[in-house]
Amino acid sequence: MAILSSIISLVNTRRLSQVEHFKLHPEDVQRDQFFKLINTAKNTSFGKEYSFDSIDSYQKFSERVPIRDYEGVRPYVERLRQGESNLLWPGDIKWFAKSSGTTSTKSKFIPVTKETLEECHFRGGKDVLAFYLENNPESEMFSGKCLTLGGSHQINNFSNDSYFGDLSAILIENLPFWTHFARTPEQSIALMDEWEAKLAKITETTINDNVTSLAGVPSWFLVLIKNVLKQTGKSNLLEIWPKLELFMHGGINFTPYRKQYKELIPTDKMNYQETYNASEGFFGIQDDLNDPGMLLMLDYGVFYEFIPLSEITHPHPNSKTVEDVELGVDYAMVISTNSGLWRYMIGDTVRFTSLRPHKIIITGRTKHYINAFGEELMIENAERALEKACSTTQAVIKEYTAAPIFMDEETKGAHQWLIEFDQMPNSLENFTEILDKTLQEVNSDYEAKRYKNITLDGPNIVIARHYLFMDWLKSKNKLGGQNKIPRLANNREYIDELLALNNQ
Repeated sequence: MAILSSIISLVNTRRLSQVEHFKLHPEDVQRDQFFKLINTAKNTSFGKEYSFDSIDSYQKFSERVPIRDYEGVRPYVERLRQGESNLLWPGDIKWFAKSSGTTSTKSKFIPVTKETLEECHFRGGKDVLAFYLENNPESEMFSGKCLTLGGSHQINNFSNDSYFGDLSAILIENLPFWTHFARTPEQSIALMDEWEAKLAKITETTINDNVTSLAGVPSWFLVLIKNVLKQTGKSNLLEIWPKLELFMHGGINFTPYRKQYKELIPTDKMNYQETYNASEGFFGIQDDLNDPGMLLMLDYGVFYEFIPLSEITHPHPNSKTVEDVELGVDYAMVISTNSGLWRYMIGDTVRFTSLRPHKIIITGRTKHYINAFGEELMIENAERALEKACSTTQAVIKEYTAAPIFMDEETKGAHQWLIEFDQMPNSLENFTEILDKTLQEVNSDYEAKRYKNITLDGPNIVIARHYLFMDWLKSKNKLGGQNKIPRLANNREYIDELLALNNQ
């Protein structure tokens, strides 16, 4: 243990000095990343199509290469999946991360190169530990194992040599062999397809392990934790894993789950560290557990651009680099990466909480918001309002979604909230009032539309039966992994399906 700690400390010291460099010189580091990407891909089909060999500035790049969402990338991905080489990035691409950030039946397949695995995702995982150990030098995390909860993988039918699966499964499949000694469950269980069978097997095989850390999505981990407690008859996790000290989480906002985790892991010594690790790349890490902002990782083979949310629908939006971003503005994030994604709009919105170092929080999705009446309600607004309503009325929310109720001849518009409570509020009327007032406090557009009920009526809350959201995901074969509930939608597609299932 002492030798291992010494080796890790030496490696971390070198790495942390590199991090300090990009904190102080973000523009220089991003410029180096930009030209490295351009030069590496200049002889690919895409590089030739856009004459990368003559791009000598960011301005030329932004003028020449259009911003794309997944639909713009899809034709290239289909060619890659059928075995075409040297298309977006030099060489063959064997792995594709099946995006589960949406519950729609359509799936996204994000190319994952060797460079992305080594220089982005794996480096990100190492940096998470480096930051944690720097802040917690007395940690005993390496005396036990990390319990990881990921997805599954399967062979891609388009080619016998290409594979797809959840990003977490791709990482597990490609990790160096020695890392498997430090994690649980074993690989064959971690990559099981069927969620309920996997849940039972993970529970069975890990309750006797010395688990010191957890890594995964908070919502699905909560299901696993409750199953572990049910099977063991224990009241909290520390009775099973007394040395548990860290939960590395990401994928969704942790705020709605924090209270439940504190009840299930009742110790002030438990730490929670947020990461921003998506199918497209590893982008941010909470380097200070007392600061909710995540450090934007600038040397992972990713070049970042940011479009002000107010310009997201413009045909030629004004994109900014890290050199030009401002505090307090919601931006849609655009990336160019060492997986051959070029000016790809990832779909997340972020806000900078600090410059030098550049720190961000995730504020929502470019498509997951409610703006049916000009209220521009973002996920961050919803999470803050729900947190206030819960803390005031002693409620605990398990899952939720919200959508507009559209105006007709007889009624004004409103927002309908479908909420599955783990613990009901002591007054639903008070909960609704606090939710509404807090939304008005944090969102001036919502406040204006609510003024004297002229445009919007107050929130309409529907209580979901237990396991509604789980049953809905199961009906779509999307249990487990990194599948998420769409929190906000600008239409009623999701909520109407859920309401119908709720009434059955």
